[in-house]
This record gives sequence, C-alpha cells and structure tokens, in this order.
Amino acid sequence: MATDTTDLTASLPALRAGRGVHSLDAAAVLRLLPGPRPRVLALGEPTHGEDALLDVRNALFRQLVEEEGYRTIAIESDCLRGRAVDAYVATGAGDLDEVLAEGISHGWGAYAGNRELVRWAREFNARAEDEGRPAAERLRFAGFDGPLEITHADSPRQALTALHTHLAAHLDADLLPCTAATLDALLGPDEPWTNPEAMRDPARSIGRHPEAIQLRLYADELTSLLDAHAPHLAAVSTPEEAETARLYARTAVGLLRYHHAMADTSPARMSRLCGIRDHMMADNLGALAARGPVLVHAQNAHLQREKSSMQMWQGRVEWWSAGALLSARLGDAYAFVATALGTIRHQGVDAPPPDTVEGLLYALRRSPVLLDPARLADALAGAAPAPRVSPWFGYAPLDPGRLSTIDGLVFVRDVERGTEVREGREGRGSGAG
Repeated sequence: MATDTTDLTASLPALRAGRGVHSLDAAAVLRLLPGPRPRVLALGEPTHGEDALLDVRNALFRQLVEEEGYRTIAIESDCLRGRAVDAYVATGAGDLDEVLAEGISHGWGAYAGNRELVRWAREFNARAEDEGRPAAERLRFAGFDGPLEITHADSPRQALTALHTHLAAHLDADLLPCTAATLDALLGPDEPWTNPEAMRDPARSIGRHPEAIQLRLYADELTSLLDAHAPHLAAVSTPEEAETARLYARTAVGLLRYHHAMADTSPARMSRLCGIRDHMMADNLGALAARGPVLVHAQNAHLQREKSSMQMWQGRVEWWSAGALLSARLGDAYAFVATALGTIRHQGVDAPPPDTVEGLLYALRRSPVLLDPARLADALAGAAPAPRVSPWFGYAPLDPGRLSTIDGLVFVRDVERGTEVREGREGRGSGAG
C-alpha cells in the first residue's frame, strides 16, 4: 500500500542529514562500494537513447579514466560489430559516421552521446600516442551484447567461419572436425537464420534442423580445440588474435544455442531466450574484465542482481541477468549503480508522484545526484514508497524494494528530448525503447 505524501516528504531532512546525497563523480561512486576498485563497474539506465543519460555516462567514464585508471568501456551493443569502433578508437582509421553506423547496433550509433564517447576516446588515444604511452594505457571500446535484436538473431556464419579460419591457420588439418566448405554447406543462406517471423513463431526457426544441430557439435569441437591447444596458439598468435578467436567461439556457441531455443515450443521459450542473451553478455564482460577494470553501460534490467522480468506477447518472462551472473562469479569485484529519473516529458512521463522514491528525489531539486542506497533506505524507514507506474513502455521505473541490492543510485531529474546524428544531419530523436 502506498504511503501518504507527508511520510516521504518528511524523509528529505533525514536523507540530507544522513549524508546520503552526493555530487556525482567517480570518486564518490567508488567510495560507496563495499570493496576495492571493481573489475566490472555497471552503470544502468532505465531507458535507452536519451542523451542526458549518455552525458552522465560519458562524464563518469572520463573521470574513471583520468583519475581511477579505467581503460575500457562496454555498451549494450553487438560484440562483433563493436570491433570496428574499437579499431577506430585505437587508430583513427576510417570515417566516424560510418564507424558509428556499422559498429554500434540497434541504431544507437545515431545518438550524439555515443558519437561524443567515441570521439573523445579517439582523442585520448591520439594524445597517448603523441606522448609515447604504452598500449596498455590506451582506451578500448567494446559491445558486449550478442549479435541479436528483439526481432531476430544473426546467422552464426561470421563467428563460426572466423573461428574455423583461425584454427586452420595454426593447427594441422587432421585435428579440425570439418572443412570450411562443410561449414558453408551446413550454414546455407543467411535469410532462414535471420527470418524475423521466427521470433514469434517457433515453426519458422531452423535452429533445430539437422544442419543446425550438426553445426552446434562442430562449434563445440572447435571451441574445445581452442582450449586444448591454448599453449601453442598463444605462441603463434598475437594476444589480440587470441582474444578475438575466443570472442568468435563464445559468439558462435551462443548464437547456435539461441537459434535452438527459438525453435522451442514450450511456455519457457522466451524466458530461455532472454537468459541465453544475458549469459552471452556476462561471458563477454567477464572476458573484458580479465584484461582490466571496465565500465559497462546498459539497461538496468541487464545489470541488476535479482532476476529480471518483462511482459511480452506470450506473457511475463523471467531470467537471470548478466549482472546477476557476474555478481555470482565475481562477488565484490562486481558493482552495480542503477539510474532512476524524474521526467521524460517528450515520452509522456511527467513528474513522479510524491509517494514514490522518484517523487522524493525529484523534491531534492538537484540533478544529477548520487544516492547511497543504504542511507536512502534508512531515511525511508517506516515509510512504504509506492512503485511508480510508467505510462510509456520504454521506461522502467525504480523498484523501491530493491534498494538493498544496488551499490549506488544515480538520479537524473529531467530528461529532455535528445539529438540524433544521421549521415551528418541532426534531427530530433527519443529513446530506443
């Protein structure tokens, strides 16, 4: 039951007196965390594509780079396509507009905040090159999502054939389970793999056809070879080649697993698909964290420690998020800072009701701010905040019952309409949903 407005309003002095409200900066974020500098620092967002939220991310990343030694940022984008952005950040080769369009999936390369992130990272690396700083001191960019959209999944062709090519270049042919020609024949044309009708109709998926099942076996064998011959492959490959081969292996296995689940006719189908996607995310982030601390930015639901849920066409689905999986693996080396917001008026999200946590924070009249969730919970002791209900499907409000499971809370008071940049022209844009 919702408390009355007076109860939450009365919590403001206690929140301020308890030093639960801070200016948002990297040092303040790290002071809130239970352990030393985390290997994965996750910054969530409650909606996609809003430049106000991307600006907060960019400012925090700059401070983490300049003051805390972070060198990698990962965003919720295709892990294979992201390699093009990483190459641009490293060398400056290519056209920035084309890199953003091709290297950031879901159309999010069009947002000014993402463009600014890539531009700044390239400028940082250019200065590092001029100063003769070692490669380890330069910035890296990564997508950590699978090659997936809500409408379809990619063919496993790119990942599987690239993995085979890497192994064929360094191992005896007799060790390989198949030839490149065999893989090509089993893969067939890409259109059946990417058929958008398969997302809603399992009968349209080819994920359980005999060819797909054989490809899963080959992907498993090729990945096993990558592991079994790691000492030799490390000696004959560059670290970058070895890292990329493992990315291809994870992606090939994950995509084939995803396509197999797309052909599932059981009620658990969509929960299984969401879980496979986040499992791929977690594995990619774990690999990135192995080379140094990483800031990851994605929807709160992909980064939280509890089970995530969503209402879809077949009903409610639940799955363990990438954040939940990483928290179980890394312990205090994983940290999650959620973001909540007040208004997105261009999407019909007006000022939050005063009996919600967002309503209480809106009354602070400061933005952006960083909240200590434990002190916020103490200030709310005895109150029962109502869960906020969004009139727009693309925004997920804060769950007041989960304050104890987050390490920090960023609050952005008002989100104005963002700016898209497409083919050199500016236009008005909104969240990607």
